[in-house]
Amino acid sequence: MLYKVNEIFETIQGEGSFTGVPAIFVRLQGCPVGCAWCDTKHTWLVNPELEVKLDKVMAKAADTEQWTSLSAEQMLTLFESEGYQARHVVITGGEPCMYDLKPLCNTLHNAGYQTQIETSGTFEILVPPESWVTVSPKVNMKGGYKVLQSALDRADEIKHPVAMDKHIEQLLQLLNDTDTGNKLIYLQPISQQAKATALAIAYCKKYNWRLSVQVHKYLGIE
Repeated sequence: MLYKVNEIFETIQGEGSFTGVPAIFVRLQGCPVGCAWCDTKHTWLVNPELEVKLDKVMAKAADTEQWTSLSAEQMLTLFESEGYQARHVVITGGEPCMYDLKPLCNTLHNAGYQTQIETSGTFEILVPPESWVTVSPKVNMKGGYKVLQSALDRADEIKHPVAMDKHIEQLLQLLNDTDTGNKLIYLQPISQQAKATALAIAYCKKYNWRLSVQVHKYLGIE
């Protein structure tokens, strides 16, 4: 199976439960959800005319809509050729769950990697049981997609973007029918706004949730 890949790079995970963990990011192309504050809008569209060879994707100096097709085996070969040392692979996007991720994740697991999926929760999550699933639920976005209960049920952590009280209300509504006993709940301020951060801290204390502050943006790294 081939996956449409916008970029692959090694960095430090800056969000959620794995904050601070060295990680290889695999960013897939394509997302119809339409979040207004999205910082990867260059991954939204899959333009066949912008498919390029792997070397052009790896040589990117800025965000572009160019993408390449890779199999799981080709990704493993790339990890080795690039000398990546991280064993944690974050599969993100775009919206990665537009793809069947089982073949990719199983190949990575068999090679000794662990996998984490970052998804909006608006598509069925096709991953093996060993994968860590981060659902960042996107409610009432331009694309009109609804957050699936099956995605919330599968999530290991729910990381909700917040800027206003209504975002907390949306999260509480989503959690009404979700067993959160074994899940970690994070609030993540949108765009590092001071007001949003203060709001998130207040609600984390109120509900005993956790704060995710996008450490990589404060550090100025990918």
